[in-house]
Amino acid sequence: MESSNDKIARVITGIEVIQDPHDIQRLYTSLVQSAREEILLLLPTTSAFLREQKIGIVQSLQNAATRGVSVKVLTPTNEKIPPTMEAMFHNKDGNIEVRTIRHKSAIRGSHEARTKILVIDRKEYLVVELKDDSKETFVDAVRLAIYSTTQSTANSYITLFESLWEQSELYEQLEAHDKMQREFINIAAHELRTPIQPIIGMIDLLQAGFEKGSKESKITKEQLELIARNAIRLERLATSILEVARIESNSFSLNKERFDINEKIRNVIRDIKGLSSFGKKLKIRFEAGEPLFVEADKTRIFEVVSNLIGNAIKFTDEGTVTVKAEKQGGDVQVQVRDTGSGIDPEIMPKLFTKFATKSKQGTGLGLYISKKIIEAHGGRIWAQNNEDGRGATFSFTLPLLL
Repeated sequence: MESSNDKIARVITGIEVIQDPHDIQRLYTSLVQSAREEILLLLPTTSAFLREQKIGIVQSLQNAATRGVSVKVLTPTNEKIPPTMEAMFHNKDGNIEVRTIRHKSAIRGSHEARTKILVIDRKEYLVVELKDDSKETFVDAVRLAIYSTTQSTANSYITLFESLWEQSELYEQLEAHDKMQREFINIAAHELRTPIQPIIGMIDLLQAGFEKGSKESKITKEQLELIARNAIRLERLATSILEVARIESNSFSLNKERFDINEKIRNVIRDIKGLSSFGKKLKIRFEAGEPLFVEADKTRIFEVVSNLIGNAIKFTDEGTVTVKAEKQGGDVQVQVRDTGSGIDPEIMPKLFTKFATKSKQGTGLGLYISKKIIEAHGGRIWAQNNEDGRGATFSFTLPLLL
């Protein structure tokens, strides 16, 4: 029974301690249903999530999101978490965000994490302490709860939640970066092996010929072309890796000069058509207009145009690659349109990021480098699949020199 002193203390502090598990469950449900602007929910264990689902809290969160309430949920992560957990929280309105916390207790599966935190509309909060996390029902699992509308304490829990939220986001970014790095190492290793193996093979044949006598050691034109082609491929890969290193170390520099972008495009097309590897049944068409002058780094713009046209050729077995440069307001816009396979929907959102590729050949660095080059010039670059369903169009802009 509550004493008069306890009642006075509760009124003064604005804090209520609730020990009846049924009362805690009713208040918990009521608070979620009463939210008008925001719900912040920190779940300490996987079992806690499963109990929330049984008492209808997940459905209440979905209903709140449908009303326009912003819902943020932090959940623990370990190997026991159901893979559908995040999907259960989601709703069609997209107002629910779910992130996972990676802490020692989650990793060890211990019972150190025993506190559940709920903050409603940044005004009131409920802190629930667990008694036995192994229990299947909410009532059996909780020990007591603290409810309050004290703003200063609510702010403390908000700060704690937001700190964990940001840490979770950083951890996810680090995980994604680590995954990309591992994928890049695998891709780069494959790309390096591909040209190295024929070079080594040709050298072995030549050495065997020298050992048998000068008549059999004569090198053919085809053998020279094979060695040269693969050596060039190695050089390009090394250059791309060095370019990325310069970009990320902020040692990326531009040597700008005035030139006609149309002339630079013609040079790229001429070089590509001159390659022995260009033997596909396709045409490269350049729709040239009046001279369009820009102030830019010739070498790097050549690299961007070469990369875009080269990609268009790689993904187009037959048809046409059309290149066009035209004035758009105060900019020059260059378009490279192909009739190939188009951009894979899985790659589209991360197209200009590092290591984004589904091609069996290539590291995915070319578009990343191209984006950095164009942005360093004050332009922008983008891509889209063509409306007729055949191929894709890559475009970039550069400030027009008037």
